[in-house]
Amino acid sequence: MNIAIFGGSFDPPHIGHQEIANKSLEILNIDKLIIVPTFLNPFKTKSYLTASTRLELLEDIFGDNQNILVSDFETRQNKPVQSIDTVKYFLKKYNPKKMFFIIGSDNLKSLHLWNNFEELIKLVQFVVISRCGYDVKYDIIETININLDINISSTTLRENLDLKYIPKKIEKKVINLWNKEFKE
Repeated sequence: MNIAIFGGSFDPPHIGHQEIANKSLEILNIDKLIIVPTFLNPFKTKSYLTASTRLELLEDIFGDNQNILVSDFETRQNKPVQSIDTVKYFLKKYNPKKMFFIIGSDNLKSLHLWNNFEELIKLVQFVVISRCGYDVKYDIIETININLDINISSTTLRENLDLKYIPKKIEKKVINLWNKEFKE
């Protein structure tokens, strides 16, 4: 069995995340894509939506795809979780032949700062999703690159909600959350 982990804040989830999942299933030789929303990104001080809300939105988007699992592993820890801990958890749970770890190209510049980076690069094959304005070249490790230049980020959506970037399955919930959470 081959698996891929796609983690992140997903604050809020958007069509870029949906496209990353679809392309990963199409391009990578994987049996399962595991989407893992963070409780809190170790490099951030807050999330706008609660961990349970982000988990629920992701389940709404991906719940009907049998090749995708939305995992609550990190959200139920109630604290920031290091990627190495998530990788070890899923290695133990699934014992895959190969594990891919999907990141955006905006994460490359700080990848060497991740906790237990040297161990992490021995356990996973990094898959880098291109993002407008960020280089996909990284000399420290070999990566698989997926070109997906959708020019949207959760940060941009929090600043200016544009529904064309929100998956239809969660549009109404996001509008309600926008009116409650992001306007504060």
